[in-house]
Parts: sequence; C-alpha cells; structure tokens
Amino acid sequence: MSSYRKILYHIVFRTYRSGKTLPLEQTGELYAYIGGIIKNKNCFLYQINGMQDHIHILSDLHPNIALADYIRDIKTASSLWLKKNPSFSGFNGWSEGYAALTYAYGDLDRVGSYIIRQREHHAKVNFIDEYKKLLKEHQIVIDEKYFP
Repeated sequence: MSSYRKILYHIVFRTYRSGKTLPLEQTGELYAYIGGIIKNKNCFLYQINGMQDHIHILSDLHPNIALADYIRDIKTASSLWLKKNPSFSGFNGWSEGYAALTYAYGDLDRVGSYIIRQREHHAKVNFIDEYKKLLKEHQIVIDEKYFP
C-alpha cells in the first residue's frame, strides 16, 4: 500500500532586527531563488511574497524532510545568496525564529490569496501586528521578549 500526504505550511520569517533590507523591486529574483531551493528539496511552492522586512512561503513539505531542517536550509542558502547579490546590499541576515503554521488543503486558495496581497495588507497593518495575529489565530502563546 502507498503512503499519501499533503502537508501545507505557511512559513513566515523576518529579516535581522526587522530591517527593511529587501527592496520590493528586487524580490522577484529572491523568490525565484527560494523556489529553486524548495523544488530541490522535493517540496512544492504554492505561493511566496513579502515585504521589505519579511517573507511568507506557502509550500508542502516532503515527508522525508524535518520542518526545522527545511527552514534552516531555505534561510541559510538564501542568506548566502542575498549577501552576494548587489541588489540586496543592505541585507544583514534573517532573524533566528520563524512561524510555521499548518493548514488544510481546502485553505490553499485563501492563504495563497492572503500571501499575494501582502502590499495591500501592509498598507493597513505592520508586520509585528500581523505576525502576532497569525500566532494568536493558531493559539500559539506569544513570548513578548522576541518583539521590539
């Protein structure tokens, strides 16, 4: 008998000290690079977008990959790439933490649409408030020492 799975993660992580170091005009190149990392891990990228200080990734997770390793590998490889790319000269690294929130496959369109509309959303809500809201929606206890 075969094994079946569909594990959707909405992953969010920010730049070091929430620095606005990802110029929006250049992020398409970054997102394509991260998409390549995800594909090389036999995972599927449904959506990626963000702002100058954070990114959102909606992907499935192959069952042979541990979530912490997956995120570490994405952050490490993209950080090295960003630091070598003159278009991102202000980039100093990613923050240590992340949020990885699970969703049912039926939520794919809703969460994907939310990620697509990041610029519109952040015209009204800052990153910290958005992040805390996502954590609260998933009943995650927030440790305030990680928020400025």
